[in-house]
Amino acid sequence: MLNMEDKIKIFKALGNKTRFKIFKNIFTGGYACSIDDTQPEDDIIAQATCVTSIAEQFNFALPTISRHLKEMKDAKIIRMTKIKNKIYIEPNIETMKEIAECFNTLVKKYESGVVYQYDNTK
Repeated sequence: MLNMEDKIKIFKALGNKTRFKIFKNIFTGGYACSIDDTQPEDDIIAQATCVTSIAEQFNFALPTISRHLKEMKDAKIIRMTKIKNKIYIEPNIETMKEIAECFNTLVKKYESGVVYQYDNTK
């Protein structure tokens, strides 16, 4: 379950224009990863992309993209998996479902007129 600090990390990570664009494209499959045909299919993560494919879309050096990805990883909104010489990135669906449910709960309570007590511990 996401606590208040986890939620703040998510919003900070997505509050940056570049990170938001990277995340949106990771989540929607906006990047194509060049996959080496000599590698067995077992080494491929379905619907994931690799760091080099992301870096090609920006005018930033690879270390800059890596720092953006690290912040998103620390916020638990993406997962990174290294296979041989490539790092594959995919959205963390569980975290996204949980943050979406937070918003759904707020909207439902608002629409039903339920008075919501703010709890700063979660």
